[in-house]
Amino acid sequence: MKTVVYPGTFDPITNGHIDLVERACNLFDHVIVSIAKSEKKKPLFSLEERIELAQEALSHISNVEVVGFDYLLVNFARDRGVTAILRGLRAVSDFEYEFQLANMNRALYHEAETIFLTPAEKHSYISSSLVREIAGLGGNIVPFVHPAVAEALRAKFPDA
Repeated sequence: MKTVVYPGTFDPITNGHIDLVERACNLFDHVIVSIAKSEKKKPLFSLEERIELAQEALSHISNVEVVGFDYLLVNFARDRGVTAILRGLRAVSDFEYEFQLANMNRALYHEAETIFLTPAEKHSYISSSLVREIAGLGGNIVPFVHPAVAEALRAKFPDA
């Protein structure tokens, strides 16, 4: 059984993330969406909230598992027996950082291979940070996120 881990902060999970997971589920028997605690990034949602929102947004997919983690990704992958790491590329500007990260992950865990996928064109401009900003300013985020995520964002910004 081939498994891939798709790491991120998912603060919040967007339709672009969902698109990548759906397509990864067609390529792999099992996809682990691993949500990093990542307090350094000062997430809007707690780890538990991000896990719940991702589970809700991905509940239509049978071969996906959503888990949180709070340590080095390659150690998480090794602990789970996973040798494939999925990363999303929205634009060429993402590539340099992702390329460096892939090489560092391979240096730390030689068995790890990074798989790059791009989201569907209609999702290529969506990022969690943009969605948070739009929500905080009272904009319409419905086209960019699952309904449960939109509701959770509205609750975080009741005055927007």
